[in-house]
Amino acid sequence: MKFKTIYQCQKCGQQTPKWAGQCPACGEWNTLAEEVIKPESKAAPKNKSLTDFTSEITPLTQGAALKEERYPSGVKEFDRLLSGGLVKGQLILLAGAPGIGKSTLMLQIAGALSKDKKVLYVSGEESIPQISARAKRLNCGGENILLLSETNTENVIAAVDKTAPDVLIIDSIQTLYHPQFSSSAGTIGQVRENAGEILRLAKPKGISVFILGHVTKDGALAGPKVLEHMVDTVLYFDTEKDSLLRLIRAHKNRFGATSEVALFKMTAKGLEDVEDASAYFAQTSRAQSLVGRAFSVSLEGARPILTEVQALVSPTHFPYPRRIATGMDLNRCQMLLAALEKHVSLNLDTKDVYVSLAGGVKINDPALDLAVCAAVISSARDIALPAASAFIGEVGILGQVAPAGAMERRIEEARRLAMSKIHTAKTNNKTAAKGGDIIEVQDLLSLAAKLR
Repeated sequence: MKFKTIYQCQKCGQQTPKWAGQCPACGEWNTLAEEVIKPESKAAPKNKSLTDFTSEITPLTQGAALKEERYPSGVKEFDRLLSGGLVKGQLILLAGAPGIGKSTLMLQIAGALSKDKKVLYVSGEESIPQISARAKRLNCGGENILLLSETNTENVIAAVDKTAPDVLIIDSIQTLYHPQFSSSAGTIGQVRENAGEILRLAKPKGISVFILGHVTKDGALAGPKVLEHMVDTVLYFDTEKDSLLRLIRAHKNRFGATSEVALFKMTAKGLEDVEDASAYFAQTSRAQSLVGRAFSVSLEGARPILTEVQALVSPTHFPYPRRIATGMDLNRCQMLLAALEKHVSLNLDTKDVYVSLAGGVKINDPALDLAVCAAVISSARDIALPAASAFIGEVGILGQVAPAGAMERRIEEARRLAMSKIHTAKTNNKTAAKGGDIIEVQDLLSLAAKLR
């Protein structure tokens, strides 16, 4: 039988007979990869469902009475991220950069679940001795953890039928290949079909499945977008380069909220929960007043976190002053600097401005605006800000300060951390506004006046 050579876009799946630098369908560059396929025979089925699900017609009231069975994973931060734990038959896609800790987290979860659940760990990237050595280092063990080093999807299905696990871990989906398809592992067709086979296998049997996925250099999931639609939960690892902090954000969750994040710290013994995030982010001593440092309370998901904002304003020796932001959006910082120059008459034309968030993580919360402005004013005028002060508010281009969302939780966290002065905009929330520690700030001009 003759094989056919085509070029398939690794972003959208478009197939073309000839190579081109740009995909004609999605417009992405350098995404067409050569693949060898076997033409389908006329007797082959033309259509194939991804799920093959069927059920009897059921009234909504009767279906609502069927409660989902949820059980904890044994890792506190991960359970909080999933709104309480795993659900039987749940498919979880965990994506992240190489070396960020996906396999480490899966082994730790497998070790915690093995106390009363049977776990099958399938790896297409490591051998069994490698996995066993890492499990020993992480102190993860148990007779209920079964290891399999395999890349053939049919063999994985046979292993699941033989062992009947409660939890299945696939590390990773890009290493699996289905022998009925001639394309290589990791291509769009292989990833789609393998995910469909796992879905058809796990849902009827109530097996909770973790699917680990690779990401591209842009941070997006490698493979077809349909993979994210097929699974129940999509989680992304996030971290800064050379940072020990690991964040997992939920981008999709059919069984809970997507507003939560899980925070971990990478150690020699694996990933450890960061329960008090405020203490981790505000690492330097809060007892000392420093020039160019201001505190705020940001929200990561539904969790309030004390965030330390640092600013450095120094004379420049270049014709164009530098504007550098670490941990937050640079365009947002430039807008705030322009508002300071306009409304506070702060001369930054001949100054380099550096803004950084302590803790090594990116936070895009407009509630940090007021703290950024306070830190820049402090550094530019060489004024040390009180150590027990917090600045919470969103600043507009006209210099007005507006209250941020969930002010009650933010103020409660600031008070818990003994912040005696909380600078913020006037809020209608009586619970948040009560107390003598609230200092109302209407605009940037009033902020600058209070910092003298």
